Amino acid sequence: MKLDDDIHNYYEHLVLERIARLGLDQNKSADYLADLCCLALNQVPPRYIRYEVDMAFYLPQSERQQMEMNVEYAIDKAIKFLDQPKTRQE
Repeated sequence: MKLDDDIHNYYEHLVLERIARLGLDQNKSADYLADLCCLALNQVPPRYIRYEVDMAFYLPQSERQQMEMNVEYAIDKAIKFLDQPKTRQE
């Protein structure tokens, strides 16, 4: 069985939006960005939608702001994790 190609997690859109706003897509590698997306998305609840227009018309502004704050926190936490110095375990 295959789900519809249009079904996606709305948080993906918000995460990519935040990454672009921070300019990370301009100075980080594709591998870093993929890891960042995975780490951030695993911290927020999924919000599956079929059409972007559904969120534009039916999502209350307060909920949209909460979702954006969730993404901001998740991205910041993921960046801290990815940018921490790797220590050798002996």
